[in-house]
Amino acid sequence: MKQIQLLVDILVRAQERFEDTLSQMTLDEANTVPTPLIKSVTWLMWHTARELDYQISELNKSQPLWLNDGWTEKFGLDLPDDTEDWHHTPEEAAKVLISDKKLLLDYLNASVVFTTSYLKTLNEESLGEIIDRNWTPTVTREIRLVSAIDDAVMHSGQAVYTRRLVIAK
Repeated sequence: MKQIQLLVDILVRAQERFEDTLSQMTLDEANTVPTPLIKSVTWLMWHTARELDYQISELNKSQPLWLNDGWTEKFGLDLPDDTEDWHHTPEEAAKVLISDKKLLLDYLNASVVFTTSYLKTLNEESLGEIIDRNWTPTVTREIRLVSAIDDAVMHSGQAVYTRRLVIAK
């Protein structure tokens, strides 16, 4: 269980970093795209929540929270529900605008709770299970989880950097 608890702890730290970053910004600052190649804090948080949501939904064979819990309606973004946000152009990323910080925090929290709850159902043996043979080498559950959580950590660090860029202007 040490591996699973480590994944939970790392994910919670990323969540805390996002929350701290957003708390230091106004809504306008959070929605600001500082340069065309650097996405807003809003996009980084939204994408991280969706990425966790979709990755875990695939692993536990459930419908994503985004669709099942009505987040698509709550956010009302000018993007299709099946948008591959990891491929967003700067123009598409700029469409991720929020009018309420709590909404963004709630979706991130729901995705983190969804992820940590899933993690706590696993045992060490299940981490080695091959879940995707479309890659060489094949992808195990552990590799997929590490990838998803690493993405959250990376984006939370980018959010800190983006906040500094936006506030320095």
